Amino acid sequence: MREILLCKYGEIVLKGANKRYFEDTLCKELRRRAKKCGNFDISRAQSTIYIEPKDDFADIDAMFEAASKTFGLAAIGRAAVCEKDLDDIKRVAREYIPQFLFGKKSFKVEGKRSDKTFPLNSMELAGEIGAEILEATGGKIRVDVRNPEITVKVEIRERAAYVHAGQFKGAGGIPVGTGGHGMLLLSGGIDSPVAGYMMAKRGLRVEAVHFESIPYTSELAKDKVVRLARTIAAYTGDVYIHVVSLTKIQEELVKHCEEDYFTLLLRRYMMYIASKIAADHESKCLITGESLGQVASQTMEAIAVTDNAASIPVLRPCIGMDKEEIVEISRKIGTFDISIEPYEDCCTVFTPKHPKTKPQLDKVLVEERKLDFEALAKEAIDGAYVIKAEAYQ
Repeated sequence: MREILLCKYGEIVLKGANKRYFEDTLCKELRRRAKKCGNFDISRAQSTIYIEPKDDFADIDAMFEAASKTFGLAAIGRAAVCEKDLDDIKRVAREYIPQFLFGKKSFKVEGKRSDKTFPLNSMELAGEIGAEILEATGGKIRVDVRNPEITVKVEIRERAAYVHAGQFKGAGGIPVGTGGHGMLLLSGGIDSPVAGYMMAKRGLRVEAVHFESIPYTSELAKDKVVRLARTIAAYTGDVYIHVVSLTKIQEELVKHCEEDYFTLLLRRYMMYIASKIAADHESKCLITGESLGQVASQTMEAIAVTDNAASIPVLRPCIGMDKEEIVEISRKIGTFDISIEPYEDCCTVFTPKHPKTKPQLDKVLVEERKLDFEALAKEAIDGAYVIKAEAYQ
């Protein structure tokens, strides 16, 4: 018996004249992911993507896992392939479906007949297959057409017939790459990996900038960030991390600037440096994990001051979320347990006791002019290096 994956589009069906571009990008992404799972044929028809193993070495379980984390897919189902012949469909349903009904009390069958040359209509097909399943399970499960625990589907399509027991929810969103490129300011905290995931779901190809402060921060802190990037890479694709040292900048801030402004000035350096790196790597926006009012540097006034140092738009997908909502997403995507490991990032170094929460830009600039801003930023950029975080499989 041959088993394949049937993947349904989500938002792509609404793209009108641009639909083909989104479909092509999605199939390309699935083919890239399939390389690590074995030999698969990936094709599309009738707003469905077919993922078919080419040989016995193709790992359909691994491919299912990879497809479930691919943005652009609304639903994914495992299906058995059969001939467009009622007897063969009955045979496959009898052999394939009972495994999915174990522990269930009720089911129903839905028929779908895209190929109108098939002699039975959808209702007749559902009745025939439902009776076959009841007989195969020895009456241990009942039919409930109103509120079944599981729905078995039989689809008669142009190329073949397919039998499957429901579909699983996909990652949703639109394919990565269709929205351009963005540069994520990736710390070791809970929020920024969630922000990167959320913008990749809207089609952005994500790179990252991570700021370190050796020796005030440790190699373990950097390793934590790499593991976070690898985890979200299961959704976003491989993430290139540009690691930038802020040590000298922070030491100069301590020597020359008022303590209350340390956090704001440091954030301005981050925005400026990230903008420069983004410009060199085709990224058209910055992405941060900021949530309005969560900490002193995330008040409306502080955000305005730090945005002033960026030369490209700054996207903040978490801006209206509370911590509980962000944590919920971080658990879902597998970053939470890594994020709470006790390795501090550069933002915890030289933190002022009383940071400015309602800063005025002109006063911030007075403090900033005490340093050779561009020279310090250039030195930090010139010393940056790149780590490639590949997706876990």
